[in-house]
Amino acid sequence: MQVTEVNGEEVVCLIKNSATLSGPLYTLHVSQIRIDLPTLTDKDKEVISTWGVRNNIDFLSLSYTRHAEDVRHAREFLSKLGDLNQTQIFAKIENVEGLNHFDEILQEADGIILSRGNLGIDLPPEKIMVYLNELYSMMSAISNRSDAILLGAETLRGLYPVETISIVGKICAEAEKVFNQDLYFKRAVKYVGEPMTHLESIASSAVRAAIKVKASVIICFTSSGRAARLIAKYRPTMPVLSVVIPRVKTNQLRWKFSGAFEARQSLIVRGLFPMLADPRHPAESTGATNESILKVALDYGKSSGLVS
Repeated sequence: MQVTEVNGEEVVCLIKNSATLSGPLYTLHVSQIRIDLPTLTDKDKEVISTWGVRNNIDFLSLSYTRHAEDVRHAREFLSKLGDLNQTQIFAKIENVEGLNHFDEILQEADGIILSRGNLGIDLPPEKIMVYLNELYSMMSAISNRSDAILLGAETLRGLYPVETISIVGKICAEAEKVFNQDLYFKRAVKYVGEPMTHLESIASSAVRAAIKVKASVIICFTSSGRAARLIAKYRPTMPVLSVVIPRVKTNQLRWKFSGAFEARQSLIVRGLFPMLADPRHPAESTGATNESILKVALDYGKSSGLVS
């Protein structure tokens, strides 16, 4: 449709093809026009503060993120909702405005989701490849590979959601078979540069050593999940068992341990398989305790098929 005239609250449009509109209209997409609406609507906030709090959501997909400020506003809102201050925000890039502010959004968000469908609508056909080439260059400089594929309408209202997930999973598995890990590892190390941080050096060395000895699994003890994510960043050919060691806190009236969010959020990272350690074993465990946790981790790896 092309808007030809606006009279108050009435909009006159010219239909430029033979398509027929029927039933309720759920989404209206205005191409390449700046709409001054909040990224999080009042309805969004209501759902997050009720259903989201009740279910301890691990991730928030922030649709139509246009600026870094959108992410900051969402994080400020989550910070007032108890445990949701640990919820990670994935900025969903769906229009040209978001693409133009990609770098600043990336600095603020915990992850990026690229909406190919909506980007295809918002971009002029002749410029799609130009923008995609720029975008892929940025993504290559960051990780060169995606961690996950997000299915939308296929599983939201599609007739075959389970079959769709199964087929996409098989496609991903076939793609992994032709992945050149050695080339990727060298590029990743070169991109990080020198001098490396202490943790980065340990992560890259762990992956290199595991590949050379043909290890069946890498087991990583972590509290925040950062060490395990750094190892996964180098795309080892074997699974990474992320053993999250809870941090125990007390206000003298009750005990509370953290780590559940970190463990669940590891599931979105390619190749990471989380396990939450016994909270009676604090992060500052002794060597004997660590041996005990390692044995439990190995038993879990065997029972789940990660370790043969």
